[in-house]
Amino acid sequence: MASLSTASFAEKGADLELVGITKRFPGVTAIESLDLTIPAGSFFALLGPSGCGKTTTLRLVAGLEEATAGRILIGGKDVTSTKPFQRPVNTVFQSYALFPHMTILENVAFGLRRRKIGDPVAKAHEALRLVELDHLASRRPAQLSGGQQQRVALARAIVNRPALLLLDEPLGALDLKLRRQMQLELKTIQTEVGLTFLHVTHDQEEAMTMADTVAVMNKGRIEQMGAPEELYELPRTAFVANFLGQSNLFTGPVTSSTADAITVDVGGVPIVVPRTRAKRHAGEIAIGVRPEKVTLLTSAPAPQAGRNVLGPGRVTDVSFSGVSTQYLVMVPGIGELVVFAQNMVFGPVVHVGAEVWVSWNADHGFGLDDEPGDLPRFAPDASTESIAIQRRVALEEELEQA
Repeated sequence: MASLSTASFAEKGADLELVGITKRFPGVTAIESLDLTIPAGSFFALLGPSGCGKTTTLRLVAGLEEATAGRILIGGKDVTSTKPFQRPVNTVFQSYALFPHMTILENVAFGLRRRKIGDPVAKAHEALRLVELDHLASRRPAQLSGGQQQRVALARAIVNRPALLLLDEPLGALDLKLRRQMQLELKTIQTEVGLTFLHVTHDQEEAMTMADTVAVMNKGRIEQMGAPEELYELPRTAFVANFLGQSNLFTGPVTSSTADAITVDVGGVPIVVPRTRAKRHAGEIAIGVRPEKVTLLTSAPAPQAGRNVLGPGRVTDVSFSGVSTQYLVMVPGIGELVVFAQNMVFGPVVHVGAEVWVSWNADHGFGLDDEPGDLPRFAPDASTESIAIQRRVALEEELEQA
């Protein structure tokens, strides 16, 4: 991206603070007692499935919805009762909302002219240079690709120098390759202009790629917040473990404990988890391991300190996904495990029906803070894709019975 002095283009981003925010609609509470602080100049992502309250939160910050209770502060100033156009906020939506009868330059300069800001054309050119589209300034939106239109919408939002930029799933309409390209470009732009970005998305990869901090929302509450690596490697709840990627989850009693590790009985097999990676250290607990950390073995391994082993089991499904292959392994008395193996050779390592063992480094395991009584023994994948598939299957069954 083009280099640009932030002092000559955008003011410094402001911090955002939500204090006890509650939003109720008739018959449903969308957000309940939400406390959240986003530091100035950061790239913050609200991640969660449809209906979790993330877009409602964004609309509350923008002033498009009124909070039932609580306060909203931007840069230390209470804006809870401030009208949307009076807030130092701009929003980039999934639909670009560009004026089709205007040129790209006129689209970007429109807000500046409405606010009677001096030299709007020069500022619009500067914004277009930032998104590398100044050479297309005289074209109309219909003459641009989807990715280019998204950049124009971003330039139009940034040129107004908002203290806070809200991004409501802005890349959802783009194809996979272009979406990944725009993820990197958005992060670069945010770093250059120094604004505070609040990005709302249900795309886990998008949130982890761009954001400094990710907050995972579920049913109007924040389940866990932190750096992307922390949330992925050390999920606190089963929801986070399965929404942010996939996990193999188990429950069992802690049978022994040392200063460094705990041992959990999983279907009669001792599984070791580092003490520092477990939230609970006694009683019945839930533990897990990510599928890419697990290794498939075609013969029983010799006992080895620091390695957990389950098996023998049977491969029930093999799914090729390009970079890796997913294997489903059913282990008697334990359940079904998911294993991701990088495709280092042509074709699958094992086929359906093969007898295998699964093994992983004990340091890669994690322990959840969930109450095991509230958790199924093997938590289902809570990704939006799996939920959609489950609903489709349920609907098909209803139609067959009708």
